[in-house]
Amino acid sequence: MSNITDTGKYAVQVAEVPPEEVTPGIVRRPLPKTDNARGWLIDFAPGTEWPEVDVHASEERYYVLNGEVIEGEERHGPGSYVVFAPGSSHRPRSDIGATILGWTDLPGA
Repeated sequence: MSNITDTGKYAVQVAEVPPEEVTPGIVRRPLPKTDNARGWLIDFAPGTEWPEVDVHASEERYYVLNGEVIEGEERHGPGSYVVFAPGSSHRPRSDIGATILGWTDLPGA
């Protein structure tokens, strides 16, 4: 990850950020963060599900770049923008695979 510049900007080539395995078939690339929010890119292989219920202390949002993410009975395809309020929870899964770009507001920010 690059260092902050004198303008207060971070920049990375996402493909160069090492992926971290969340669970078999799901990898996350942590993107630059500040005191206010953190970003991430997550790839779901076909037939995968987040390993536990994800509970949010603060707001989280993501944009579906490709594939399809299933939240309960709702299916979100490419171009979908999904927002979770503080106190909400979910357990995303994907039948066909997906890539999502998201960010989480940090508590107290």
